Amino acid sequence: MTPSLFHLAAAQHSAPVTDWAARIGWVVGLLVFVAFVYWLMRQGWKWRGTLQGDLPELPATPDDPGAPRLTLSGRYHGSTTAGQWLDRIVAHGLGTRSRVELTLTDQGLEVVRPGAASFFVPAAALRGARLDKGIAGKVLTEGGLLVVTWEHGGRQLDSGFRSDRAGEHAAWVEALTALSTTPHTTEHTETEGAR
Repeated sequence: MTPSLFHLAAAQHSAPVTDWAARIGWVVGLLVFVAFVYWLMRQGWKWRGTLQGDLPELPATPDDPGAPRLTLSGRYHGSTTAGQWLDRIVAHGLGTRSRVELTLTDQGLEVVRPGAASFFVPAAALRGARLDKGIAGKVLTEGGLLVVTWEHGGRQLDSGFRSDRAGEHAAWVEALTALSTTPHTTEHTETEGAR
């Protein structure tokens, strides 16, 4: 054997043998860790829902909500305690992000969420609207989020929506602000007090 062939044969080594038992052990350990973290997050979500158990059931849409003033199709990003964009409300499904269809009438705001709990915000419960950039851990561009402030069960809540056409947000802020400052009958207040 010539010296060059000898060096070539010596340079060729077999690939190291993979230790499959150790690799499988690491993968299983990682999966168990991820499952544990997910379980902790779920428990925290349930605990938050328990703490917010005093929030009454969400109002249902009346049989005749009236003629639509505005409609919007987009996403619901969650609800928080008013003014506290990280204090997420999870009771009654308010923490579930989903697609949304909004309809504004003289009687209030209808929030239809396929696959999640729909609800209705009576006009007397509306407290205003604004453009913002974040809610419940979701951050968008400046003015990319329509935030509606409303009252339910003695709490003021902020609910965040994003239209599929962001140019609609300004018209919604104007209409919601006008409706929230319009004097309403005391029927809603008396109903809330009777509960």
